[in-house]
Amino acid sequence: MTVQSKLPEAARLPADHPPIRNGRVGVLLMNLGTPEGTSYWPMRAYLKEFLSDRRVIETSRLVWWPLLNLIILTKRPGPKGKDYASIWNKERDEGPLKTITRGQTEKLAERLAGLGGDKLVFDWAMRYGFPDVKSRLKALLDQGCDRILLVPLYPQYAAPTSATACDHAFRALMQMRWQPSVRVAPPYHDDPVYIAALATSMRASLAKLDFQPEVILCSFHGMPKEYLLKGDPYHCQCVKTWRLLGEELGLPEERFKLTFQSRFGPDEWLQPYTDETVKALAQGGTKSLAIVAPGFSADCLETLEELDVENREIFLHNGGEKFAYLPCLNDSEEGIRVIEAVVRRELMGWI
Repeated sequence: MTVQSKLPEAARLPADHPPIRNGRVGVLLMNLGTPEGTSYWPMRAYLKEFLSDRRVIETSRLVWWPLLNLIILTKRPGPKGKDYASIWNKERDEGPLKTITRGQTEKLAERLAGLGGDKLVFDWAMRYGFPDVKSRLKALLDQGCDRILLVPLYPQYAAPTSATACDHAFRALMQMRWQPSVRVAPPYHDDPVYIAALATSMRASLAKLDFQPEVILCSFHGMPKEYLLKGDPYHCQCVKTWRLLGEELGLPEERFKLTFQSRFGPDEWLQPYTDETVKALAQGGTKSLAIVAPGFSADCLETLEELDVENREIFLHNGGEKFAYLPCLNDSEEGIRVIEAVVRRELMGWI
């Protein structure tokens, strides 16, 4: 006997009523994105979506549109495609960011299986590229999720990362007749679980080296200085992460330095710049160096190619002798522990 048949006739759904599924809670992990391939056209499509975002590039469209479409999208897909090809997951035919984010989601679901049983549904999405946020929100709704926790996988908040991921989700919600209740997990730049996990991961990585670095650079993704002056809290949160991590590791400032990488265009970005610092250290007599990137929840082009390849070459070509890149938390035990702590806290009252 079905639930419907037990109800009084007046309370039963009419025969032509659309099916309804509700009562479940969705958790959607969101990361930046990756191209669908390394050849020219997939790279161009990815770069176009990314660099057309007004959160990422705030320059006037009158100036930016011709520069993007006539120059950047003509010249940049080729070289960037080669960079992606050097780190590509050939077995799955996808970028490592996609592989790792999927792994984070699957392992998180395993760890939280006892929290809500089949009431909890986990999924993941990319702000740029696929799987896209809109389709994964719809998938959660189709599975009966009338409450959804959005988890931007950025420890430090920034408008071009956390905010644009949420923008994308909110635009999708605007098109839905029956919107779910939504929460957004806040940045976790100073969360003790996050700081402890970083320190544990770094100690393990350093223990595997055959040298002790004279200096460790704590490199965060850069952003135009103008964004800071407009009120973006990203710089302050990066500085706090660096300070807390240095204290946890017991490293003095002269051995644990804060830098910013990946600048783009002629404008001034947050300083000091990672590449210039690496070069200056090597030319100044530093023989051994390590770099860690705690602002990235998963290894990607900016860590595996820019830090571990480009900056390695800069250091070694300017007099350095020993170089190491220390991996991100990724889907390691420490990494999943951080995401779990954030999700458990934000699900309170729902589960």
